[in-house]
Amino acid sequence: MLRLTWVQPEDLIGHELRQAALDGREPSRIAARWRAAGGREAPLRAGASPEPTSRYLRTLAEDLLDELADLPSRLADREPTDLARIRASCPSWPAPAASPAAPAVSRYEAAWLGRAVGCLLGKPVEKLPLEGIRLLAAATGNRPLNSYFTAKGVPPELLAAHPWNRRSAPTSLAENIDGMPEDDDLNYPLLDLLLLQRHGRDFTTTDVARLWLDELPAGRTFTAERVAYRNLLLGIEPPYTARHRNPFREWIGALIRADVHGWTNPGDPGAAAEQAHRDATLTHTANGVYAAMFTAAVVARAAVATAPDDIHACLRTGLTVVPPRSRLAEAVRHAVQLARVHEDFDTVVDELHATHADTHHWVHAVPNTALIAAALTHANGDFTGSICRAVSGGWDTDSNGATAGSVAALLAGAPAALPDRWTTPLKNRLATSVADFNGTGFDALARLTHDLTHQHTPREAPRP
Repeated sequence: MLRLTWVQPEDLIGHELRQAALDGREPSRIAARWRAAGGREAPLRAGASPEPTSRYLRTLAEDLLDELADLPSRLADREPTDLARIRASCPSWPAPAASPAAPAVSRYEAAWLGRAVGCLLGKPVEKLPLEGIRLLAAATGNRPLNSYFTAKGVPPELLAAHPWNRRSAPTSLAENIDGMPEDDDLNYPLLDLLLLQRHGRDFTTTDVARLWLDELPAGRTFTAERVAYRNLLLGIEPPYTARHRNPFREWIGALIRADVHGWTNPGDPGAAAEQAHRDATLTHTANGVYAAMFTAAVVARAAVATAPDDIHACLRTGLTVVPPRSRLAEAVRHAVQLARVHEDFDTVVDELHATHADTHHWVHAVPNTALIAAALTHANGDFTGSICRAVSGGWDTDSNGATAGSVAALLAGAPAALPDRWTTPLKNRLATSVADFNGTGFDALARLTHDLTHQHTPREAPRP
């Protein structure tokens, strides 16, 4: 039986009820109707419930999704999605650097490698609970985490209780790595390279949509991206693709598409954030968009940083493009503060989980962005420390590792600054289903990114 994940109305409704409670709507009456009719909660970790529901419940779920969308939000004024309103709410929106130093090709290669390494580190333990990740690492003497996960030496009973990610273990455990396997955390940066090749930095959200329909297999989309893709096929146009029956619009999907926007706007975090906004609004709203803008701005600042410990200035820059009263800004500030005051990162993680785990899905942008910021802060921008902390903190492990790896590798400055134990197994080879990139080397991707950056006309800083 085919149970297509992330699109079944009877599964979406549970996620939408949870999202409504987070974004300031009052869903209790609609929730009561759904439960009184026999409706189920959303699957905790999977994308679809195991069995189909009745036609009646499916129709009811569709109707209730539309009713939920019409509920007013008490947070609407402080969490806008429109770019003009976002900028108006950000009193310290960053100006471009007067003469940003152009990153070398080697710096872009480091960033691509860092993104891949962090993603690969997190792939085997994606979807596992925090305790399972800690036990699997400890079973092989890899706690605190300091190298790729391995199945060698893990007791069978522990693997039975906490099995590796089914799709990732054959390619992502230390003993199985043979190049960088396909992952959406690398597919989307490749798509953004194509986007800039075809449309330049003035691309529109509609350009993003057309590119996806041309180059992105529907089966390689998940959560908000899959719903938006479905909406496009139904004839719904952006930005409504992000809103129509899309309970995942504040999840992490837009964040993982943000790096290229930062890489290609070195020293100009405002422009990077604006590009990320046009990309993100195909699929996301509010805090889902802010997570992408924050990441793009951090990356743009990191691209011209001079040392790993510049990470703190990079994170502060990222917050300047996020509405300061938003849930995402509050979560990032809290996470950074925790990372500054606690010497033991496990304590930071435990505090973050105590704050967010009961109310947020493990793929939601708010806790994951907070964890990334905490990992980078606590590691002081060090590459190994950043990716290991990000992955060991749980939630969306491969995405968090990828973003932390991209930022920390940019700060490191060159592939030679990344330890060989991380990069050698990648064999300078990337697998993907996007266009003609399958088998491409990270050095070639770095040259392409560098070329796209230099095709852009730098903006002048405002005159005093």
